[in-house]
Amino acid sequence: MNAITKLTAEAPKFKDKKRKLWMLGLVIPNIANVALLGYQFGPKKTKKLFAAAGPLVLHGLIPVLDKYIGQDPENPPEEAIAELEADPYYAKIVNLYIPLQYIANIYGNYIASKESTPTSDRILIGLTLGVVNGVAINTAHELSHKSGKLQHYLSHLCLAPTGYNHFRIEHPYGHHLRVATPEDPASSQFGESFWKFWPRTVKGSFKSAIHIEKRRLERKGLPFWSIHNELLQGWAMSATYHALMLKFFGKNIMPTQITQALYGITLFEAVNYMEHYGLKRQKLENGRYERTMPVHSWNNNNLFSNILLYQLQRHSDHHAYPTRSYQALRHYENVPQLSSGYASLFLQVFIPPFWFSIMDKQVIQFYQGDIHKINVYAPEQKKILEKYADDFTDATQEVTVS
Repeated sequence: MNAITKLTAEAPKFKDKKRKLWMLGLVIPNIANVALLGYQFGPKKTKKLFAAAGPLVLHGLIPVLDKYIGQDPENPPEEAIAELEADPYYAKIVNLYIPLQYIANIYGNYIASKESTPTSDRILIGLTLGVVNGVAINTAHELSHKSGKLQHYLSHLCLAPTGYNHFRIEHPYGHHLRVATPEDPASSQFGESFWKFWPRTVKGSFKSAIHIEKRRLERKGLPFWSIHNELLQGWAMSATYHALMLKFFGKNIMPTQITQALYGITLFEAVNYMEHYGLKRQKLENGRYERTMPVHSWNNNNLFSNILLYQLQRHSDHHAYPTRSYQALRHYENVPQLSSGYASLFLQVFIPPFWFSIMDKQVIQFYQGDIHKINVYAPEQKKILEKYADDFTDATQEVTVS
């Protein structure tokens, strides 16, 4: 045995210290289910507290735990990636989210259907289910990048309560192609508030998904209105789900169903908004954009929220290696860094002046004051120049937003 072979043989094998912690990825639907039990069987004076458990945990408890627990010190080495990917344990955890999600939704709608449940509580239960289904879009995200048809259908199952099934198509084949460019509806732009981004991304991503699926079917010689259309399959799954809920629980669940869908979608799009704000891939001499690199995503390495979200916050590695599973994602130090985990930033996102005060200077500093390198929101470019005139190196020059 030569020296190199001996060193390789003696090298300690990588052990995932978070292996058991990944089960915490199931905590959100379990919190909802426990809260719904508390609502049904607890004292009357605590009902609203239990009904609102989802947003209270998301916007209150998780940010506190994130700050207290801190950063994740573990980064899997390159030689451990293949073995981590091959371990079925991690996929089972992702799949287990789905039955827990549906238990929460069915139970929540059952409680909401009761005549004794006031409308205000139905809305609060909708917010709690919105947290469950918003995180489920992230579960769908993990599944949507897999190559198997079963994973794709499971992804649609996650998306059925929010009706956001077009995400399964648009995200891997649209967003990942155009990310951090002005052409991408899912990449937020510098100076664009969340409330302007929300309708732009919802509408743009929907249209993009239709275009992508239409082209895929055309290449196979199939019409859009075909049983092979995955968008139609996903929408059919969502329509069936909502029809069954209405059939079994009646019209009383309407406030809950509408609230959960809107809140779940809003939470997910708030995460989308954070992930690429103002970042831009530069154009090459041939007119094409440069390859997507880790620097084109905002990254965060908070341990607790990353465990809950299948390391979605290690977003830089995800976009550099889109098919890499969550357990194998790595943290980068030399890329744009968010100040905290997603849960801690939701309220800032929802209050645009607060968000701009936190993020705009970071974007400008990252691009060393060169506005031409920033993905600028065109309708606000004049105001942006005036506001940050002292920070841009070429602020007095004519700005062209490509």
